[in-house]
Amino acid sequence: MKIGILGGGQLARMLALAGCPLGYEISFLSPDPKPCAALVGRQIHADYADEGALTRLAAWADVVTYEFENIPAFALRLLAQSAAVRPGVDALASAQDRLLEKQLFADLAIPTASYQRIDAESDLHQATQAIGFPAILKTRRQGYDGKGQVIVRRKEELAPAWRRLGGQPAILEEVVAFERELSIIAARGLQGEAVFYPVSENLHRNGILRLATCRPDDSMQARAEAYARKLLTRLDYVGVLTLELFQVGDRLLANEFAPRVHNSGHWTIEGAATSQFENHLRAITGLPLGATTPNGVAATVNFVGALPPGAEILRHPETHLHVYGKDPRPGRKIGHATVCAESQRQLRGIVPSLLALAEASEAQLWRQHVHGQDALRCGRSPM
Repeated sequence: MKIGILGGGQLARMLALAGCPLGYEISFLSPDPKPCAALVGRQIHADYADEGALTRLAAWADVVTYEFENIPAFALRLLAQSAAVRPGVDALASAQDRLLEKQLFADLAIPTASYQRIDAESDLHQATQAIGFPAILKTRRQGYDGKGQVIVRRKEELAPAWRRLGGQPAILEEVVAFERELSIIAARGLQGEAVFYPVSENLHRNGILRLATCRPDDSMQARAEAYARKLLTRLDYVGVLTLELFQVGDRLLANEFAPRVHNSGHWTIEGAATSQFENHLRAITGLPLGATTPNGVAATVNFVGALPPGAEILRHPETHLHVYGKDPRPGRKIGHATVCAESQRQLRGIVPSLLALAEASEAQLWRQHVHGQDALRCGRSPM
């Protein structure tokens, strides 16, 4: 079986690693000249809008999938003319436009934060009368890891925020006073069968996921599954889908969904009977789905910007390290560690030290980055 993947980042890399034991051949299409996934598959180096490259990929692959949602929808339509594309273009189109995504949630009676459509700067003041302050101005497209959004706390900040985001179509959304950020990862097969992983409780900083903790038997599991199942059914979905949620009291509000494997599910590699990556491949190739039963309790710590020393990460035997092969850079996810423990108490004894390592390494990188920028402004070498 030959699988084409649009994208060559760490998610594509982990998909390919999951495909190796299944005997799958993997090819990536990526505009990055040195994608971190290239180590584990062949690469077509081209833009996602390159029709010739897309045609070559479709001719080679039995099925094509993608690792992130900021891909031109027409690329999937072109691929679908000669290859199976899973998940389909409807899921991609809905997920890459925040307004369409909110409208889909509304159609499915999945509650969300209040929001208003913004097509022009003149819409902002009327929108804030409905939403109030503080609010979040979000671009409709190209938003991930906290990008494409600005918090506005008073009316004087509206116009600068609009200009900062490029004056493009947006939504204005209320700020939710949530108790927890949760996500649920689901997989749906070709015959409509679906499986669900335990919800993950997530901690973000600067819009980037830092910690995801598996929560078996969580009180919100059944409701999260019900919402995810609605999406799977409406979209006639095949593959892994992730729904991000806010818990407010006994309510769950949908934030967004991702038509792909997800950062909050990295713990499933060692912490579940079948990883999200393997189940995505099983789903899109028509294999039976694997069990999602957790192996005890697990949590994943992301390393952003810089990687701590491996020996310090792995001094706890319950810890597993994944290095993505990406150069250090502020704000870039370059690896993660997953702790698989027998109890929540054991987990709580290990995770804080990993978070401290991650924060220390990131802070050191930022200091070096600021020093380098200061040196360049002064006209001298940062070294």
